[in-house]
Amino acid sequence: MNKLLTACLALALFAAVPLPATAQTTSSVSKAERETFTTEEVLDVGHSFFGKTTRGLANAVEYVFQRQGEPSAYIVGEEAAGSFVGGLRYGEGTIYYKNGIKQRIYWQGPSVGFDFGANGSRSLVLIYNSDSPEDLYTRFGGVEGSAYVVGGVGVNFQAKDQIILAPIRTGVGARLGANVGYLKYSSRPNWNPF
Repeated sequence: MNKLLTACLALALFAAVPLPATAQTTSSVSKAERETFTTEEVLDVGHSFFGKTTRGLANAVEYVFQRQGEPSAYIVGEEAAGSFVGGLRYGEGTIYYKNGIKQRIYWQGPSVGFDFGANGSRSLVLIYNSDSPEDLYTRFGGVEGSAYVVGGVGVNFQAKDQIILAPIRTGVGARLGANVGYLKYSSRPNWNPF
Protein backbone atom coordinates (compact mmCIF):
# COMPACT_ATOMS: atom_id res chain seq x y z
CA MET A 1 0.00 0.00 0.00
CA ASN A 2 2.84 2.42 0.85
CA LYS A 3 4.53 1.73 -2.52
CA LEU A 4 1.26 2.38 -4.34
CA LEU A 5 0.69 5.63 -2.44
CA THR A 6 4.28 6.75 -3.09
CA ALA A 7 3.96 5.97 -6.80
CA CYS A 8 0.65 7.85 -7.04
CA LEU A 9 2.11 10.89 -5.26
CA ALA A 10 5.19 10.89 -7.50
CA LEU A 11 3.09 10.60 -10.66
CA ALA A 12 0.71 13.35 -9.54
CA LEU A 13 3.63 15.61 -8.62
CA PHE A 14 5.18 15.11 -12.06
CA ALA A 15 1.86 15.75 -13.83
CA ALA A 16 0.86 18.76 -11.71
CA VAL A 17 4.12 20.72 -11.71
CA PRO A 18 3.77 23.46 -14.31
CA LEU A 19 6.42 24.19 -16.90
CA PRO A 20 8.52 27.34 -16.55
CA ALA A 21 6.79 30.40 -17.99
CA THR A 22 9.10 30.47 -21.04
CA ALA A 23 8.11 26.94 -22.11
CA GLN A 24 4.34 27.29 -21.78
CA THR A 25 1.92 27.75 -24.62
CA THR A 26 -0.33 30.78 -24.55
CA SER A 27 -4.00 31.19 -25.32
CA SER A 28 -5.37 33.28 -28.18
CA VAL A 29 -4.22 36.46 -26.42
CA SER A 30 -0.44 36.80 -26.46
CA LYS A 31 1.37 37.53 -23.21
CA ALA A 32 2.38 40.96 -24.54
CA GLU A 33 -1.30 41.83 -25.11
CA ARG A 34 -2.56 40.37 -21.83
CA GLU A 35 -2.71 42.77 -18.92
CA THR A 36 -0.84 41.43 -15.88
CA PHE A 37 -0.17 42.36 -12.27
CA THR A 38 3.31 43.32 -11.07
CA THR A 39 5.04 41.95 -7.99
CA GLU A 40 4.42 45.22 -6.15
CA GLU A 41 0.68 45.18 -6.94
CA VAL A 42 0.31 41.58 -5.73
CA LEU A 43 2.33 42.26 -2.57
CA ASP A 44 0.18 45.33 -1.81
CA VAL A 45 -2.98 43.21 -2.15
CA GLY A 46 -1.44 40.43 -0.06
CA HIS A 47 -0.30 42.73 2.72
CA SER A 48 -3.67 44.48 2.91
CA PHE A 49 -5.46 41.09 2.97
CA PHE A 50 -3.08 39.07 5.17
CA GLY A 51 -1.61 41.93 7.22
CA LYS A 52 1.75 43.66 7.14
CA THR A 53 3.44 41.11 9.42
CA THR A 54 3.23 38.22 6.93
CA ARG A 55 6.88 38.00 5.91
CA GLY A 56 6.43 34.54 4.46
CA LEU A 57 3.95 36.02 1.99
CA ALA A 58 6.68 38.06 0.27
CA ASN A 59 8.87 34.95 -0.06
CA ALA A 60 5.97 32.92 -1.49
CA VAL A 61 5.02 35.65 -4.00
CA GLU A 62 8.64 36.03 -5.12
CA TYR A 63 8.91 32.26 -5.60
CA VAL A 64 5.77 32.12 -7.76
CA PHE A 65 6.86 35.14 -9.84
CA GLN A 66 10.26 33.51 -10.46
CA ARG A 67 8.55 30.31 -11.65
CA GLN A 68 5.64 31.76 -13.63
CA GLY A 69 6.04 35.50 -14.18
CA GLU A 70 3.26 38.06 -13.80
CA PRO A 71 -0.30 36.76 -13.27
CA SER A 72 -3.28 37.85 -15.36
CA ALA A 73 -5.64 37.67 -12.35
CA TYR A 74 -5.80 36.81 -8.66
CA ILE A 75 -8.32 35.58 -6.12
CA VAL A 76 -8.49 36.69 -2.50
CA GLY A 77 -10.62 34.53 -0.24
CA GLU A 78 -10.97 32.23 2.72
CA GLU A 79 -11.21 28.48 3.00
CA ALA A 80 -11.51 25.61 5.45
CA ALA A 81 -9.98 22.16 5.05
CA GLY A 82 -9.60 18.97 6.98
CA SER A 83 -8.10 15.58 6.35
CA PHE A 84 -7.61 12.17 7.86
CA VAL A 85 -6.05 10.31 4.90
CA GLY A 86 -8.97 11.55 2.74
CA GLY A 87 -9.75 15.24 2.95
CA LEU A 88 -12.05 18.03 1.82
CA ARG A 89 -11.50 21.74 1.14
CA TYR A 90 -14.12 24.48 0.69
CA GLY A 91 -13.49 28.12 -0.09
CA GLU A 92 -14.89 31.33 -1.46
CA GLY A 93 -13.47 34.64 -2.59
CA THR A 94 -13.39 37.32 -5.25
CA ILE A 95 -11.45 37.12 -8.50
CA TYR A 96 -9.86 40.28 -9.92
CA TYR A 97 -8.56 40.78 -13.47
CA LYS A 98 -6.31 43.67 -14.46
CA ASN A 99 -8.91 44.81 -17.02
CA GLY A 100 -11.43 45.49 -14.21
CA ILE A 101 -13.44 42.24 -14.18
CA LYS A 102 -14.37 41.37 -10.58
CA GLN A 103 -16.55 38.42 -9.58
CA ARG A 104 -17.34 36.08 -6.67
CA ILE A 105 -15.90 32.58 -7.06
CA TYR A 106 -16.20 29.37 -5.02
CA TRP A 107 -14.08 26.21 -4.84
CA GLN A 108 -14.29 22.77 -3.30
CA GLY A 109 -12.55 19.49 -3.73
CA PRO A 110 -11.32 16.19 -2.31
CA SER A 111 -7.80 14.99 -1.61
CA VAL A 112 -6.10 11.75 -0.61
CA GLY A 113 -2.69 11.07 0.88
CA PHE A 114 -0.66 10.96 4.05
CA ASP A 115 -2.36 14.05 5.46
CA PHE A 116 -3.84 14.69 8.91
CA GLY A 117 -5.36 17.74 10.57
CA ALA A 118 -7.58 20.73 9.91
CA ASN A 119 -7.05 24.38 9.15
CA GLY A 120 -8.73 27.62 8.22
CA SER A 121 -6.85 29.75 5.70
CA ARG A 122 -6.81 33.04 3.93
CA SER A 123 -5.90 32.46 0.30
CA LEU A 124 -4.31 34.54 -2.42
CA VAL A 125 -4.47 32.59 -5.68
CA LEU A 126 -2.33 33.89 -8.55
CA ILE A 127 -3.82 32.98 -11.95
CA TYR A 128 -1.91 32.58 -15.21
CA ASN A 129 -3.15 32.45 -18.83
CA SER A 130 -6.77 33.30 -18.04
CA ASP A 131 -8.86 36.10 -19.54
CA SER A 132 -12.19 35.59 -17.74
CA PRO A 133 -13.62 33.76 -14.71
CA GLU A 134 -15.29 31.22 -17.02
CA ASP A 135 -11.81 29.86 -17.81
CA LEU A 136 -11.65 28.57 -14.22
CA TYR A 137 -14.98 26.74 -14.00
CA THR A 138 -13.41 23.28 -14.10
CA ARG A 139 -11.21 21.00 -11.98
CA PHE A 140 -7.55 21.86 -11.32
CA GLY A 141 -5.32 19.04 -10.08
CA GLY A 142 -2.37 19.51 -7.76
CA VAL A 143 -0.13 18.18 -5.03
CA GLU A 144 0.15 19.87 -1.64
CA GLY A 145 2.28 19.43 1.44
CA SER A 146 1.68 21.01 4.85
CA ALA A 147 3.58 21.00 8.10
CA TYR A 148 2.54 23.47 10.75
CA VAL A 149 0.95 23.83 14.15
CA VAL A 150 -0.95 27.05 14.94
CA GLY A 151 0.00 28.88 11.70
CA GLY A 152 2.00 28.89 8.50
CA VAL A 153 2.31 30.01 4.88
CA GLY A 154 2.29 27.60 1.95
CA VAL A 155 2.14 27.64 -1.84
CA ASN A 156 1.40 24.97 -4.42
CA PHE A 157 0.56 24.86 -8.13
CA GLN A 158 -2.57 23.59 -9.86
CA ALA A 159 -2.84 23.17 -13.62
CA LYS A 160 -5.44 22.48 -16.30
CA ASP A 161 -4.45 22.82 -19.96
CA GLN A 162 -2.53 26.12 -20.23
CA ILE A 163 -4.11 27.72 -17.14
CA ILE A 164 -2.00 27.62 -13.97
CA LEU A 165 -3.14 28.55 -10.48
CA ALA A 166 -0.76 29.23 -7.60
CA PRO A 167 -2.67 29.29 -4.28
CA ILE A 168 -0.74 30.99 -1.46
CA ARG A 169 -2.31 30.18 1.89
CA THR A 170 -1.72 31.46 5.37
CA GLY A 171 -3.63 29.40 7.87
CA VAL A 172 -4.42 28.64 11.45
CA GLY A 173 -4.73 25.06 12.65
CA ALA A 174 -2.68 21.89 12.83
CA ARG A 175 -1.74 20.10 9.62
CA LEU A 176 0.90 17.55 8.66
CA GLY A 177 1.36 15.58 5.48
CA ALA A 178 1.10 15.56 1.71
CA ASN A 179 -1.86 14.91 -0.55
CA VAL A 180 -3.01 14.66 -4.15
CA GLY A 181 -6.32 16.16 -5.13
CA TYR A 182 -8.15 18.73 -7.15
CA LEU A 183 -10.22 21.84 -6.62
CA LYS A 184 -13.35 22.56 -8.64
CA TYR A 185 -14.03 26.28 -9.17
CA SER A 186 -17.54 27.62 -9.83
CA SER A 187 -19.66 30.77 -9.89
CA ARG A 188 -21.97 29.43 -7.15
CA PRO A 189 -21.33 27.61 -3.87
CA ASN A 190 -21.63 23.83 -4.02
CA TRP A 191 -21.34 21.32 -1.16
CA ASN A 192 -20.53 18.42 -3.51
CA PRO A 193 -16.70 18.26 -3.64
CA PHE A 194 -16.74 15.93 -6.67
